Amino acid sequence: MKPFVETMPLVIDQKLGVAKKPEEEVLIQVSADMGEGGQFAQHWLVVTPERVLFLDSQHDNGTRQIAMDQVSGARVEALIGGGMLEVKPKEGRPEYLHYSSSMAAKFTEVAEGINRLTRGEDMALPSEVERSRCAKCNRLLPEKDGLCPACVKKWDTLKRIAGYLKPYVPRAVVLVLFTVSGTLIELLPPLAVSSLIDDVLTPPHARAGWLIWLVLGLLGLRIGAWVCQVGRGWTAVWLASQVVANIRRQLYQRLQYMPLRFYDKRRVGSLMSRLTNDTSRVEGFLIDGLPFIISNILMTFGILALLLVMSWRLTVYVLLPVPAIVLGGWMIWERMRKLWSRWSVKWARFSSHLNESISGIRMVKAFAQEEREAERFDQRNNELREVSVLADRNIFVFFTSMNFLMSFGVFFVWYFGGRQILEEDLKLGDLMAFVSYIWMLYGPLKWFGELTNWMTRAFASAERVFEVIDSPTEPADDPDAQPMPKMDGAVSFRGVHFGYDRAKPVLKGVDLEIKQGEMIGLVGKSGVGKSTLINLVCRFYDADRGTVEVDGVDIRKIKLEDLRRQIGLVHQQSFLFDDTIVENIRYGRPGASFEDVVRAARAANAHEFIVLKPDGYDTMVGEQGNKLSGGEKQRIAIARAILHDPRILILDEATSSLDTATEKKIQEAIARLTRGRTTFAIAHRLSTLRSANRLVVIDEGKVAEVGTHQELMEREGIFYNLVKTQQETTAVVAVGGSKSES
Repeated sequence: MKPFVETMPLVIDQKLGVAKKPEEEVLIQVSADMGEGGQFAQHWLVVTPERVLFLDSQHDNGTRQIAMDQVSGARVEALIGGGMLEVKPKEGRPEYLHYSSSMAAKFTEVAEGINRLTRGEDMALPSEVERSRCAKCNRLLPEKDGLCPACVKKWDTLKRIAGYLKPYVPRAVVLVLFTVSGTLIELLPPLAVSSLIDDVLTPPHARAGWLIWLVLGLLGLRIGAWVCQVGRGWTAVWLASQVVANIRRQLYQRLQYMPLRFYDKRRVGSLMSRLTNDTSRVEGFLIDGLPFIISNILMTFGILALLLVMSWRLTVYVLLPVPAIVLGGWMIWERMRKLWSRWSVKWARFSSHLNESISGIRMVKAFAQEEREAERFDQRNNELREVSVLADRNIFVFFTSMNFLMSFGVFFVWYFGGRQILEEDLKLGDLMAFVSYIWMLYGPLKWFGELTNWMTRAFASAERVFEVIDSPTEPADDPDAQPMPKMDGAVSFRGVHFGYDRAKPVLKGVDLEIKQGEMIGLVGKSGVGKSTLINLVCRFYDADRGTVEVDGVDIRKIKLEDLRRQIGLVHQQSFLFDDTIVENIRYGRPGASFEDVVRAARAANAHEFIVLKPDGYDTMVGEQGNKLSGGEKQRIAIARAILHDPRILILDEATSSLDTATEKKIQEAIARLTRGRTTFAIAHRLSTLRSANRLVVIDEGKVAEVGTHQELMEREGIFYNLVKTQQETTAVVAVGGSKSES
């Protein structure tokens, strides 16, 4: 089904049939879930080439329409808890449709589609839209476009986990053999004990000569069971570690290729939790869960067979509590699944807070917020504790109830079995063996309840891991994508629209041409879309509408690897890995010789301070480069970009917040770096962009002004006002500084 042609209820479909002509094609057919007063109610919007229709299911006369040639435009407006679509006619009162926040992305696209129709263009609606509710059960999803835990089949999850065992079939067979052998051996001791009582220890059939052999036989069975347990545990641990290592590897590789939109919606701590905590739960299930499933199933059927052979009447009494045990386990399954899913969410939030507070410890201390962070930690910790207590209480009550029910079967067997012994219909040894088998049978049945708890935890974790693994990666190369190992560097933006949240567009129709080797300065207030343009050039995101071209080719038609290998980035907050200086520079071109690294460092004015370090180029920079100053990190980042030798260079506040001497050295390094390359430079300090060939002023998501520094100053427009405001601010700061010094 198309995302913008939804299935209507019959009553609305009948109204639509009356309101439009039969031959009219339905272009858009979507529902909204709120009325004007904020109450929940279903309303429908239908768009055809001839009209826009508003349909209300609650009123007989609830159909309104505007002829398409009379529509002047459509827009969306964010409201508290939702939003509003406004369709405005050329004359008369606008029509409105209200919706909850979960539908904001859908109606943003609908509004743009209507606007394009009014201009005589194709709607160009996306084939998919972000989902906040499950398509099957309509439940809210834990994450947008995520999996619905209620609709995931647990059997499918188990099969998928077991599927990771395929490369290790021989080891899996060994595990099964150890499990089956151990189970069969454990079934024999009660029979030996029965013979020991009836044939050796009970007169008049006592046979003293058999005593030593039966005892040795029991010892041998115990040794055999121990060998099988050790072999099973040894093999299970090896298999589980291999499988989970593969799952972690697959998960990590998947994370490397996820688009930035994926990370925009998730916290680092949550993803770390999936890589560590969730995979560990899966590992625990593989080590202990799968082998026990096999052994306990075999044990249950083996014991039942023996009990039926020994006395089918007593077996009936044994099985009386079993339906209650199985029913209880089935009833608690769904409850525990929900509780452990909640636990996983709470744990992810706890991990996210922990990661954030430790990573930002300098900021915490700088603002003396230790107590506030401790309170936030306590809140997360208490939330985690509460759901853990609730889950463990449910399990405790369930297990104690099961133990109580299981004891009834034993009472029945002792009573009715005792009567059979008194009537000489049953031997004492057989009764003792029967009781032993009862407890052996109740063990797996009790374990069935434990398995419910165990599996719900493991499956909830597995589903969170598989959700990431199954998420779409970065847009795959178009089948017709062309290799471009050597770019010239000309960049074009053609009618580009984009928003990180489709409901809140950042770029609104950008048209811009950048020539090969040209340096462009991007100017504008914070949040107008300067960095967004850069993100589109790097194809961290794809334009919602319009195209970004390099050398006249849509970047979606260029092999992604070729594109990014020829783009260099130097950010304001240069990220360095916890490695040596030489390896951080070499990251721009793995395999580069040490001589090439040194040349790049010299060009970046970094060689001087590097050789003064005790370990020179082998100096460890620390986590995120915290052992270096801001200027040193920036120069290493520039050296990395020089070594990378890109055709398109991006400088994002590369000289921000640096002292004058350091900035001069970095400006010299940047001047060397930009020669012969197409360069995009973003800087709030507008004076640093004087060397740019052209300045592009972005305002409200559009290109407002283009020209040289002098041309824009003479125009006295947006750029002129920005420069004047900055000069006045600088003057005020300077005066304030001189007064304080005096």
